[in-house]
Amino acid sequence: MSGVQVITVAEGDGDQRLDRWLRRLFPHVSQGRIEKMCRKGELRVDGGRVKAATRLEVGQSVRVPPLPDADHKPAVVKHRVSDADAKMIQSCVIYKDDHVLALNKPHGLPVQGGSGQTRHVDSLSEALRFGYDENPRLVHRLDKDTSGVLLMARTREAAKGLTAAFRHRNTQKIYWALVAGVPTPYLGEIKTGLVKAPGHGKQGEGEKMIAVHPSEVNDTPGAKRAHTLYATLYRVAGRAAWVAMEPVTGRTHQLRAHMAAIGHPIIGDGKYGGSGQENLGDGWGAQLGGIISKKLHLHARSLSFEHPETRKPITITAPLPDHMKHSWDTLGWTEDLASDDPFEQLR
Repeated sequence: MSGVQVITVAEGDGDQRLDRWLRRLFPHVSQGRIEKMCRKGELRVDGGRVKAATRLEVGQSVRVPPLPDADHKPAVVKHRVSDADAKMIQSCVIYKDDHVLALNKPHGLPVQGGSGQTRHVDSLSEALRFGYDENPRLVHRLDKDTSGVLLMARTREAAKGLTAAFRHRNTQKIYWALVAGVPTPYLGEIKTGLVKAPGHGKQGEGEKMIAVHPSEVNDTPGAKRAHTLYATLYRVAGRAAWVAMEPVTGRTHQLRAHMAAIGHPIIGDGKYGGSGQENLGDGWGAQLGGIISKKLHLHARSLSFEHPETRKPITITAPLPDHMKHSWDTLGWTEDLASDDPFEQLR
């Protein structure tokens, strides 16, 4: 065992989570142990108690309690990314420069590991180094079944800038979805709060959110305000619509829960939309039937942000995944029918 150590956060190591900083210094220490040290108050920053997610600043003093030596931990078998997986994830790259990389994330591929998930973007990121010494870093997330633009930082400085941009909402994300029924008015805002349903798992795919009326958010424990812009672009009679959405806030499952809350669940969303095919008004189901895929029809179409190095505005656009492209073809729509910014009137 090592003794107690006090380590000063060095230049270049600021604005990152405590657990990530610690695991870079002590890779043999597990996430579970870090969280336990925080709970017991053994791991402290400037003398105060902290959580694993606490963000560090340059110059802070971190008290690290005695840790097991690296050779006391059984060797972890590192799974090499297979050639097939490397080829797959590299084929998803839609933008790359010296600082930033973007993927068109496939439907069904998780961004990070969860219970029993070993194949995800984070685990495949070694195949995205393209000559760099370190793997690119995730700076935001998409749900497992949501496809589209996923941004990664190729350097620590770029990660710091992009993470701050997402945290301060200095990005613009536009999503496309196929929804049951036709939302009216065609252009509008949803401000329903969201709270985690009791009995559902940790943040991720096991979690489910419940809509809360804006006037009840302050009185509902755990509820958070949520804000989505939506625009109905095209429709198929009264049965289905192509909708663009912009999340102003970034809550778990926000777009899925918000569209369901206004009675127009996203097609293929079994968690929020039910399964009925009798779309005759109230109680829309999330399946259209026929040859329309039962996969979730939600796609992160574009992401606009200020480049962390050049400070120039960048917009990255991702083509539709195959199952949505097939639905668009079936309904007679093409991607070029949509304007770049359907929310111009709301700004």
